[in-house]
Amino acid sequence: MDTPETPAPPPVPLDVTATDLHGEIRRLRAQGAIVRVALPGDLPAWVVTRHSLLQDLLADERIAKDPRHWSALTERTVPDGWPLIDFVRNPGMTTADGEDHRRLRTLVTQSFTPRRVAAMRPRVEADVHTLLDELDGLGTPRSRPVDLRRHFAYPLAMRSIGGLLGVPAERYDTFRTLSASLVSSTTGPEEVLATRRAMQTLLGELVNAKRERPGEDIISDLIAAGDRLSPAELIGTLVLMLVAGHGTTMNLITNAVRALLTHPDQLAAVRAGSVPWTAVVEETLRWDSPVAHFPLRYATEDIPLAGTVIRRGEAILASYAAAGRDPDQHGPGADEFDANRAPTRHLAFGHGPHYCLGAAMARQEAEVALPALFQRFPGLELAVTPEELVPLPSFISNSVLELPVRLGQGAPAAP
Repeated sequence: MDTPETPAPPPVPLDVTATDLHGEIRRLRAQGAIVRVALPGDLPAWVVTRHSLLQDLLADERIAKDPRHWSALTERTVPDGWPLIDFVRNPGMTTADGEDHRRLRTLVTQSFTPRRVAAMRPRVEADVHTLLDELDGLGTPRSRPVDLRRHFAYPLAMRSIGGLLGVPAERYDTFRTLSASLVSSTTGPEEVLATRRAMQTLLGELVNAKRERPGEDIISDLIAAGDRLSPAELIGTLVLMLVAGHGTTMNLITNAVRALLTHPDQLAAVRAGSVPWTAVVEETLRWDSPVAHFPLRYATEDIPLAGTVIRRGEAILASYAAAGRDPDQHGPGADEFDANRAPTRHLAFGHGPHYCLGAAMARQEAEVALPALFQRFPGLELAVTPEELVPLPSFISNSVLELPVRLGQGAPAAP
C-alpha cells in the first residue's frame, strides 16, 4: 500500500520590507535547505538557503526564466497590480531561455565588452573626484550630516551606466525613481501602472531620438542590430540595464561603506595596507549582497530536492543573500564581515547562463570609489547609530534608504 504524501507546510510569509533581512534568512535556513515562502499577494515560492544547492539550480536546465512557465500567472492567480509584475515579465535577457536568451545576451555582450568597461575607468575616476568635491561642499561644516548614498553612490553609478547607454543626464533622476518603483515590494496597483507607462514612454522617446541621431553608446548599437531583437526586447533590455546597472553598484558602494564604518578594525587593516580594497569589495558582495532575493525562476518539471519536491510551474527565488552567509560554504564565521578571510566563491552576481554581465563594471566602480572616498575623508563616520539605518523596503534590492555620514577632517583634494 502506498504511503500518502505528506502535505506541504503552509508558506512562511516573507517580510516584503526586509526589516531584518539576515535574521529572517537565518530563521529560514533553520527550517531547511529549501523553504516555501509567501510573496506579496500570498503567492507561494521557494527560497533556497544553501550556496551549493542554489549554484546547482542556477545552472539546471529544468529551471526556466520565462514567466510563461509560472503556474500562478497562467492560472491567473497573480493579483491585479501585483507590485513586481513588470519586473518578472520584462521582455529581455532575464526572462528568456535557450536560444532566445543566447541571442539577446550575444547582442548585449557585443556592445558591453570588457574593453569598453576598462576604457571607462578614467571617466569613473574623474567622476569620483568631482563627486567628492561636491560632497565636501555639502558636508561643510563638518558637523553637518550628508547622505552618502544619495550624493555619492547613486550619482556615480548612474553616470556610469547612463553614459554607457547614452541616456541624457537630465533623465537620470527620473529613471532612478522609476527603477526603485520596479523593484519595490510595496507599490500599489496605481503606481505599478504609472511606472510601466512612464518607463515605456521615456525609453521609447530615447530610442526614437537615437534612431535619428545615433551615438557611440549601447542604445545606438542595439538599434543597429535591427530585427535581431524586437522593439519590446529592445525596451526590456534597456530597462534591465538601467535598473541593474545603477542599482547593484549603488547598493554595493553603500553597503561597503556601511560595513567598514561599523567594523573599525577592518577599516584600520585596509588603511594599513594589510587588506586590499579588492578584498573589501568581494567580502561586501558575499556578506551583504546588493541583491537579496532575485525573482523569479520556474520549475519546468517536478524536481525532487533536499527532501521535498518543487512542482512544475512553481516559482523559485535565487537568494544571493542567503548563499552569501551559508556556513556550509563560508564557515562558522559566515555572519561576520571579514575582508581578510581566505578567498571563497560567492554568488552575488549569479551563476550559470544568467551570470550578471555588469559584474566587472560594478567591481571597477567600487574599487575606484572606495579608496578615493576614505583617502579624501579619513575622519568619515556614521551620523546615526547602525540601528537607526532604515532598510530599503524590498526583498530584491538590499541596502539602506539613506547612509547619513559626517565627513570629519578631510584631506586636501587631489590636483
